[in-house]
Amino acid sequence: MTVIDHSIILVVMTPFVGAYLIPLLGLWRERLCYPVAVAAALLSLFFSFRLAGSVLTSGTIRYHVGGWEPPWGIELVVDPLSAFMCLIISLVSLLAVIYSKNYIERELPGGKITSYYTLILLLIGGMLGAVVTGDLFNLFVLTEIFSIAAYALVPIAEKRGSLIASYRYLILASIGTSLILLGTGYLYIITGTLNMADLADILPAFYDSWVVFGALAFLLVGFGIKTALFPLHTWLPDAYSIAPAPVVALSTLVTKVGAYSIIRVLFTIFGIEFVTGPIPVASALTWVAAAAMLMGSLCAIFQTDIKRMLAYSSVAHIGYVVLGIGLAVEMGMTGGILHIFNHALAKGCLFLCAGAVIYQTGIRSIDDFRGLGSKMPLTATAFTLSAVSMVGIPPTAGFVSKFYLYLGAMEAGEWIFVIVILLSSIMAAVYSLRVINLIYFGGDKHEGKVQMDELPLSMLIPIMTLALGSTLFGIFVNIPLSLVEPAVKLLSGM
Repeated sequence: MTVIDHSIILVVMTPFVGAYLIPLLGLWRERLCYPVAVAAALLSLFFSFRLAGSVLTSGTIRYHVGGWEPPWGIELVVDPLSAFMCLIISLVSLLAVIYSKNYIERELPGGKITSYYTLILLLIGGMLGAVVTGDLFNLFVLTEIFSIAAYALVPIAEKRGSLIASYRYLILASIGTSLILLGTGYLYIITGTLNMADLADILPAFYDSWVVFGALAFLLVGFGIKTALFPLHTWLPDAYSIAPAPVVALSTLVTKVGAYSIIRVLFTIFGIEFVTGPIPVASALTWVAAAAMLMGSLCAIFQTDIKRMLAYSSVAHIGYVVLGIGLAVEMGMTGGILHIFNHALAKGCLFLCAGAVIYQTGIRSIDDFRGLGSKMPLTATAFTLSAVSMVGIPPTAGFVSKFYLYLGAMEAGEWIFVIVILLSSIMAAVYSLRVINLIYFGGDKHEGKVQMDELPLSMLIPIMTLALGSTLFGIFVNIPLSLVEPAVKLLSGM
């Protein structure tokens, strides 16, 4: 076998190996940490593209770690959904790492750069491992790995209130991982296996067991906390508003991995017949998602801090993803999964833009964004493109996923959710266009204080790449759909 044949394990191990090397290099030459982190993220993106190509041409890939056959051995599985998630995580992670160089050198106290890049690679490796594992217990383990890295990254800049935000995140997320472990244990007790494919085969014989219902409840609540699904989202606004901008861009991926885990539990392990059966689990999720969309958008409207506004907006957009999952119809699921990608691009860009403004001017108040359009034109343009995508204005990527969600709600006969999507989008327009209006038409509060776009290229390139992606993938939507549509068919048993 060639190195390429081991892409499925290498996509995970590359950032972990980088995380092992960086502390050693940091003791010798701290400036080497950044290029090693970039190289590790770039290699992970290369292997992700390789996996996506193989899945599209040859179908699902299975890899037995150490040559041990499941269920005794650990199995890694890459199907269209896993390949799609690997690409999202690797792409946004690479851009966030590139962005980090100048931003982190200014933001972090002395001596923490080595720790920062080590934790970033642990976070990336844990997320990639979580989306390729075919074993429920290893999903828990890898979730815990990237969660611990995230807890440590939130307060790393030692800002005021960062320890409280991190502690709240730690407590709530630890409750989530405890529930995930309990649910995993319940399933093992009743089936004797932790392999997802085996669980899917064995569980139908126990569908009437309260142990199975309890396991599903524990897993959904546990991963719901990781996803920051309303009303389990309370850790997110403080964590997102305190953490450094590239960390927040990566943290938006953490919630996407949580949503991915919910999809795996519902459709790969339990099956669509069970979650849409006598106990309508999927239907209940749609109402929770609707509440998230409305409450998250409403809270965002009343924020005065740019990062808190974007954080509450993320709560709303997590609702879009979960709504698509809960509708459990082809169009709805396509919209929900596609929105994982579109939201990762746009919201990652918005947080990096907010970080660029803080880097350049030190301001966080939305009212102080007046006149930045003339002082930071490239950053303002990127912010506008990404915000318009989140509102769902054509021809942006956000419009396409929302359009699929509209079609899914109509396909399921749930017209109430068409109204909810429309109301949430209107509220998104209110808080997004308020900022855009201040940027371009709010006067000039920064005369002589800010020079035109003096951001380093290492910060501008990731910002503009994500902004262009938020627009172009609305036009060339067949590119992400080439993986999303087969993933939906596989999940729904078509």
